[in-house]
Amino acid sequence: MKHVDSLIERYPELAVCQNDIISAYKILESAYANGRKLLVCGNGGSAADSEHVVGELMKEFKLKRKVFANQADAMKAIDPEMGEYLADNLQGALPAIALTGHSALSTAFMNDSESVLVFAQQVNGYGREGDVLLGISTSGNSKNVIYAAITAKARGLKVIGLTGEKESRLSKLADCCIQVPETETYKVQEMHLPVYHCLCMMLEEKFFGKGETL
Repeated sequence: MKHVDSLIERYPELAVCQNDIISAYKILESAYANGRKLLVCGNGGSAADSEHVVGELMKEFKLKRKVFANQADAMKAIDPEMGEYLADNLQGALPAIALTGHSALSTAFMNDSESVLVFAQQVNGYGREGDVLLGISTSGNSKNVIYAAITAKARGLKVIGLTGEKESRLSKLADCCIQVPETETYKVQEMHLPVYHCLCMMLEEKFFGKGETL
């Protein structure tokens, strides 16, 4: 896979993660091919990474993403002028939701219930069998991420972990865990970004390489 090869050329230390990156990609590819979605969660810098991942999947990253011709025709049939504007400017998307936002829901749940379950509650609501949860945790032991992973597996979701190199509760729970070879928080986060950029580029090329959406 050329994007993985390029990643390792730029970050040789990530060679130890090559097989897990490919495994994570295959899980995501299968989910999207079957009309499923991705849920993403993390804390602090990993919360920012969660939003970043969603931003790369829900709009153009490197490639142009035109909507299908039949979608364009349907919008034009509803309103010729506005439909044409939509057809010209909408971008194809791979459905992904960051569980780190939704401030009204999150604050209400944390006030009324157990705050550590804020991600698990959203997985319980959004998650459907065949979806994927990406849990980002530098330690791999963030309790709210672990509770989300357990809930996800119980609901039939695949779980991908993105952590540091140490074995963790998340690495043991996940169907696939990418453990970057760092242990200090900021260094782990520095390795996470090129990894998820690589995954997003591979997914974009797979589903939008011909300029059409799913």
